Amino acid sequence: MPISDSAGENDRPFLPVRIAVLTVSDSRTAADDRSGDTLVARLEAAGHILAARALVPDDAGRIAGQLQDWVADPGVDVVISTGGTGVTGRDVTPEAFAAVIEKDIPGFGELFRQLSYARIGTSTIQSRALGGVAGGTYLFALPGSTGACRDGWDDILVHQLDSRTRPCNFVELMPRLREHIRNA
Repeated sequence: MPISDSAGENDRPFLPVRIAVLTVSDSRTAADDRSGDTLVARLEAAGHILAARALVPDDAGRIAGQLQDWVADPGVDVVISTGGTGVTGRDVTPEAFAAVIEKDIPGFGELFRQLSYARIGTSTIQSRALGGVAGGTYLFALPGSTGACRDGWDDILVHQLDSRTRPCNFVELMPRLREHIRNA
């Protein structure tokens, strides 16, 4: 649970962020993408903006291509994907993210697995959930189950993507994510 000011003491305004949702699946369609629907419903309920949504197959090149398109789009601040983070032969989301990410956020995957352990026990070890930054855009990969999407959003992302969360949050760092590009 994030540390926050008591009621009435938080003088930080809420700043909505533009979030793209990517579903990675060989078997789902837009009509039955419950995990993507879960993320969209939660981010919109929190006051954020759905910037884009896509569904791509478990293909590292296609996943990386979609990520690169959104990283290059100034209308996308954050990408959250669902699916393809397991250990089977078709699970290639972490590899696709690795091809795009410039800076890892290892604590995201570590915290996700810690929180998930309380719900699914040692099965959490099969998740390769991860986070990172590329081109000033946050990238987060969650497992494909609706439960994992709920847990990742409700327990981590809703707080870190809220500009009012104290002592710190991802939103307040957004203006500085491209410093290395401006200074190059």
